[in-house]
Amino acid sequence: MKKMKIAIIGLGYVGLPLALEFSKKYQVVGFDINKQRIEQLKNGIDKTKERSSVEIQKVLNKDSIGNGLFLTNNVDFIKNSVIYIVTVPTPITFAKTPDLNPLISASKKIGKVLVNGDIVIYESTVYPGCTEEVCVPILENASGLVFNKDFFCGYSPERINPGDKINTLTKIKKVTSGSNTAIAKKVDELYKSIITAGTHLASSIKVAEASKVIENAQRDVNISFVNELALIFDRIGIDTNEVLEAAATKWNFLHYKPGLVGGHCISVDPYYLAYKAEELGYHPAVLLSGRRVNDQMGQFVGTKVIKLMINKGFVIKHSNILLLGITFKENCPDIRNSKIIDIHTELLSYGANVDVYDPIADKDEVIDQFDINLIEDIKSFDYDAVIFAVAHHNFLSEEFQDLVIDNRIIFDLKNMLNSPYVDGRL
Repeated sequence: MKKMKIAIIGLGYVGLPLALEFSKKYQVVGFDINKQRIEQLKNGIDKTKERSSVEIQKVLNKDSIGNGLFLTNNVDFIKNSVIYIVTVPTPITFAKTPDLNPLISASKKIGKVLVNGDIVIYESTVYPGCTEEVCVPILENASGLVFNKDFFCGYSPERINPGDKINTLTKIKKVTSGSNTAIAKKVDELYKSIITAGTHLASSIKVAEASKVIENAQRDVNISFVNELALIFDRIGIDTNEVLEAAATKWNFLHYKPGLVGGHCISVDPYYLAYKAEELGYHPAVLLSGRRVNDQMGQFVGTKVIKLMINKGFVIKHSNILLLGITFKENCPDIRNSKIIDIHTELLSYGANVDVYDPIADKDEVIDQFDINLIEDIKSFDYDAVIFAVAHHNFLSEEFQDLVIDNRIIFDLKNMLNSPYVDGRL
């Protein structure tokens, strides 16, 4: 494909890696409404820790001319692009319905600069039909152009796994699609130029949208099953992990583990598919029951810790409890939809004092989102209970292993400790 100007709209966990890869071969404008984010990236700082300073600085252009990456929060600089790729977040509302505001806003911005022949590709996770039913009319209204005559669309769902340094952008097969056969081929060729793992060309935009949303819905349902097992086996009085190890000796047993399901994908995407299903008159019982199970696990862990403390003779009111980790997954600073906050809330409801330590999370973001001040010194208090909530690599160091002693409650949420002093696991 001939060289062209590509605009990436949104420079988070998805957009930044994409912009860096495309900028090795094309002229790329990286746009984000967050001015601070743009300034940090210009200085080679990626607070998501997905890409290094060297990787960023290597492709940076100080102007908008020539191949490489030009960063801006000024929408005027995305003009004259041929390809627009949208990688903005698609969260849910408080009522657990799709929040399409970032997607709508991005579409309006692009619509104002669209010209004949342009292609708009969406990567943000949506429900099947969203691109053509929501985004396309906005593009038409803002541009005055006609879809599939003057401009075209594609959909290529993101498959970024935050914190994963092995399965990175170019090593994961990319699903592609387009609004007609010719455009689908162009979109596919574009991604083939950077994705070494190859592509899978879907028959339609709706198929590509659906393929993405079920990837995470499937994982959510599978995890909800083992989480429900954990709730049942806790009442029976047997160890869930021992049961799973025994069952896994059969060749076709799928060995999922119980855990908290947070983050920007697995805990969100099922609601997008459920929304579309209910819009069409179908109630998705399995999808939503899985969500209900997974959403109660943080509260369950908090209550379980309190019960363990009571059984060991601790007075709960004004007791000191340490939560190790606040991010939604290990070795990643992302705190979006972290279910650790549910544990924190449950412990506070019993009158306990709760400290949270996480050297990877951004302290300011934690304050803004959860109103929690992360502590810097884990030895400030003689804790009555310690919860290993996130499996950060450094929590396996000797400093943290010293916390695992017999005269306090130790709860190993991630099954990361090998010690006789562990009182409980999920």
